[in-house]
Amino acid sequence: MKNLKRPLILLIVALLLIGIGSAVAASFNSAGGDVDVSRIYFDTERGELSGLLYKPEGADEEARPTIIATHGYLNSGEMQDAQAIEMSKRGYVVLALDMYDHGHSTGTMEKPIPFFSFWPQAMYDAVQYMYEQDYVLKDDEGNGVIAVSGHSMGGFSSTHAVMLDEVDFQESGIRKIQSSLTMGSDYQWVKTLGYTDEQINASYGPRPSGKIAGVYDEFFFNAEAAAAGQSVVKKDYVSTAEGLGFLGGLESAQAGEFYEVDGGQRIIYQPNETHPWNHFSQQSTEYAIDFYDTAFSDYGNLVAIGEDGQTWMWKEWFSFVALIGFFLLFIPVISLLTKLPFFNWVYTERPAALSAPKSDGAKLAGYILLIVGALYPALFFTALYSANETGMTLLRQISMITIALSALILLFSLVKNSAKSVKMGSGLILGLSIVQYIFLRQQERFFATTEWFGGATVNPILFWAINVAIVTLIILVGYHFVSKKAEGARFANYGLRANIKTIISAFVTAVLAVVIGYAVLYLVDAIFQVDFRLWTVAVKTFEEQHVWALLRYAPLFFIYFFIVGISVNVNTASSFYDGWKGYGISILHFIGGLILYLIYHYGLLFITGTGGYPAESLSSIIVIGLVPILLVAAVYNRYFFRKTGNVYVGAFLNTILITLITLANTVLYTIL
Repeated sequence: MKNLKRPLILLIVALLLIGIGSAVAASFNSAGGDVDVSRIYFDTERGELSGLLYKPEGADEEARPTIIATHGYLNSGEMQDAQAIEMSKRGYVVLALDMYDHGHSTGTMEKPIPFFSFWPQAMYDAVQYMYEQDYVLKDDEGNGVIAVSGHSMGGFSSTHAVMLDEVDFQESGIRKIQSSLTMGSDYQWVKTLGYTDEQINASYGPRPSGKIAGVYDEFFFNAEAAAAGQSVVKKDYVSTAEGLGFLGGLESAQAGEFYEVDGGQRIIYQPNETHPWNHFSQQSTEYAIDFYDTAFSDYGNLVAIGEDGQTWMWKEWFSFVALIGFFLLFIPVISLLTKLPFFNWVYTERPAALSAPKSDGAKLAGYILLIVGALYPALFFTALYSANETGMTLLRQISMITIALSALILLFSLVKNSAKSVKMGSGLILGLSIVQYIFLRQQERFFATTEWFGGATVNPILFWAINVAIVTLIILVGYHFVSKKAEGARFANYGLRANIKTIISAFVTAVLAVVIGYAVLYLVDAIFQVDFRLWTVAVKTFEEQHVWALLRYAPLFFIYFFIVGISVNVNTASSFYDGWKGYGISILHFIGGLILYLIYHYGLLFITGTGGYPAESLSSIIVIGLVPILLVAAVYNRYFFRKTGNVYVGAFLNTILITLITLANTVLYTIL
């Protein structure tokens, strides 16, 4: 019983964090119960759309002004929490929409160019559905009192929806969209559909229309920078030709001021924010409230106009409490599971700690491995994720040099009949270097979005991860044979030694733990209609297609978590790294370089007005999401190695859990 006390206490703490965090988050999400929050699904010509419907009390008896808000590429409707919570508590009906092939929505249309399959029609399809609902207000002439709003690609979809609505208006005489507000998007991608600035601006007609254009937005609001492929620079959208055209073709204008255009009011807000920052900003939310107060000023009898104060961030903070509880949950769950027969096979004899390196050479080799292991994933992230030609050329050249050097060493060792460790080490490095070179040549194939690998942004992350794993293994092999083997290191010291029963038990344990964790999430979702999240890091419910994708992606991501996990164990195999030092090194190994990447990139952007990697817009945002999730992986890797004596439980858990979290939070093309 004594052995059960600690995991039971941790289990209770984790469940309390989840329960209390979710309950309080739900209270703020629903304005203390005054707003009914539910997930809805509806069929369209292009598939099935889903979203979170926020319906204020009394909306079924008296229709309300309505806002449809949607997300950008890779995200889901929950990223519109700020608007959904603030406007629904003020009396608006709000639909936080998942665009096709994001979140819980599925697109069944043909997808010859996947990127253009889901956003052009998603918002207007949602408008058509919402317009028919009794709780959505129409004016005396049948016009919809509906605002469309979207961030990034959701902004493209919203802009295009206005254009489609204006085309329909020419025939029907009815405008279903009353106003529009976009965040983090300009006309760049809408114009790829064949429109001009003049056509887009004319489509707004008399509708109140606004744009939130972050000064440090990584993608948009500076056409010249975007055309040059150097878009991560400071912006002043209101002074550009496009911004002035939106405001009626003025010669100059001020951000934050309404201008009368075609019988409607238009405004550009410019917060000092980056692209993803818009989601988690009281300033941008204040701008949104200000815009809707103006756009719906005639409906003060139905919605609150001019009401100050924001509460959405409390929902976010308590969802974060629940998120902490969720990640904590796996430690006691696995600890308790492994008390049972079969599951207790996960344990192997805990390897004895090696003595700390004694020679200066051994110490230096250890430091080099640590530094390279931490920095390599960041230094070449842009090359491996964005297919940067210069970086990829350099990587291939390094690979060829490694092949040549290891081949020469192997040949020399065979001729001189050198020690077995030299022959084996050089031979392994030669083989791995050849594999790496071949793999580097397959970048285009890995980047392709296919029916089998439908995660358009998961694919380059996978390419990066496998390459990091291969390079890590090359360094690891060299370090072992040059230094650690002489110190007496064996496979057991790295957590590799285990029989087949241990490996199978570790896999089943990890699978069952993830099932239990997600069962808790689904229960929370059913009771409270919230998930576990903070900003861009979210653990959310998923659909059937995500499970099938997990089966395809997980074996490949296992390569990364398994090899990097071993590398961490190698770095922390000595008694010097017992306790918190071992966790520190594990975290440094997983995310140390990525943190430096972000500091360098965004530090220069805020200080000089140009990012450290001015061409890296999407990849830098991907790194923001990777850091916290790999932090969790680092802790799991170290903890379960120390607990079980091997690498397998941590590697399997990280693979299944983090792959599923990633797939459920990004675009996943289901039919091509």
